[in-house]
Amino acid sequence: MYTNSAYWHQTRLDFKDKKHPIFIGSCGTYRLYTIKKLPTHRPRGRLDYQLLYVASGKAHFYFDGKEEIVSAGNMVLYRPKEEQRYYYYGADHPEVYWVHFTGNNVKNILRKYGIADGVHVIYSGVSMEYKHLYMNMIEELQLRKEDYEELLVYYFMQLLILLHRQILVKPHKKNPMIMDDMAQAVDYFRMHYNKQINIEKYAASKNISVSWFIQNFKQYTNTTPAQYIQNLRLSNAKSLLETTNYNVTEISNLVGYENPLYFSRFFRKQFGASPSQFRKQLRQNEENQMTEQEKK
Repeated sequence: MYTNSAYWHQTRLDFKDKKHPIFIGSCGTYRLYTIKKLPTHRPRGRLDYQLLYVASGKAHFYFDGKEEIVSAGNMVLYRPKEEQRYYYYGADHPEVYWVHFTGNNVKNILRKYGIADGVHVIYSGVSMEYKHLYMNMIEELQLRKEDYEELLVYYFMQLLILLHRQILVKPHKKNPMIMDDMAQAVDYFRMHYNKQINIEKYAASKNISVSWFIQNFKQYTNTTPAQYIQNLRLSNAKSLLETTNYNVTEISNLVGYENPLYFSRFFRKQFGASPSQFRKQLRQNEENQMTEQEKK
């Protein structure tokens, strides 16, 4: 299992904030690989709100005692004091991002961005932008640089704006069959992203035209199949840089790039630093955090 999370003032206790319109308390991500089951059950809920984004695979949620299987491309919202009961299973290969937030005007802010009272599951589509925003929030909570609390709200508002745009569009919801075809394509690419994938051959194997497939895939994920595969490769490369000691060439091969130079070029374009620079900055940040903790 891969996990990465951060908490305001490093406390896991939930709280209710009455001073700010909206305030971010914690943020994190889970990816299950080897663990069979990861359950969460809060019978009395929490004092704050929670917005979860299912980026890959699927997760099992319960609302009013009824199970609802939520697949990739959806977000789930829990409100204060609502029972929270959900399960992640390794066999489903879930990748989930979450953020807890509170404030004195949250309900009106959610309404403004198209999230009606009582709604739990919100179709979002699959997008790397969501993942980037969640990761940005995690990083800000971990590093706690100047004005980080304001920047957290800025990233979260961006997330709500992107979600609102998707709520307003929703054309694919009219055809569940197309939606299911695109969900299968997303799963296939996620499982085979590090191999050579021919988009034309994939479309032909499903007896659909390439142009039709690309058009509907982009509508479903907000990106083209080629861009989605590249984003998967770079996102997983970033995780390997963060969690392993593989060198850049090894990571390049593991995520599907035969040429390390091409890999470094794409990585720099996506994250603003080469793989080597990214790992160096990461280790420097970890050393700085350790130094700060030793001073306390």
